[in-house]
Amino acid sequence: MNILMQSIQARSRLLQLFLHHGYHILKQGVLGLLLWGGMILSAHAAADLDVNTAAVAAVKASMQNRHSQLLQYYQSGAVGLTAEGFVAVKDAGLVPLSQRSALAALVKDENMDRVQLYHGIAVANGHPEWEGEIQRTFALRWIDKAQPGWFVQRDGGWVRK
Repeated sequence: MNILMQSIQARSRLLQLFLHHGYHILKQGVLGLLLWGGMILSAHAAADLDVNTAAVAAVKASMQNRHSQLLQYYQSGAVGLTAEGFVAVKDAGLVPLSQRSALAALVKDENMDRVQLYHGIAVANGHPEWEGEIQRTFALRWIDKAQPGWFVQRDGGWVRK
């Protein structure tokens, strides 16, 4: 009986040691994963949004040249900035019928450049998977920098800034 008790006590001690050390190993593993995830998030937060590769510079130049053509439509309220980081025709009725197809082409070209901009910045940062976050960041920036009187999307609707 004495040997049986000793065997049970020895197994009990082994189980306690295993549980104690297993818990600490598991805890270290979880902490390690959290730290590794934190490094990814901090690297993501450090994306260079002002990166200037040849492709990004070309897109920015195209957008800047187009901006002077879009300006009158921003000011009239015919177009606005969407919450997704694009330009949209908000009220085509504010544009003469003869100019509507030209406006639609301007908006289409602008949005194509914006897609290229978001993608180009993500690729230049070595993380194409960041494209969505970069797009959301630019959407917020552009809405924040919109001139007074321009229309922007907030909470699913258009508001005049």
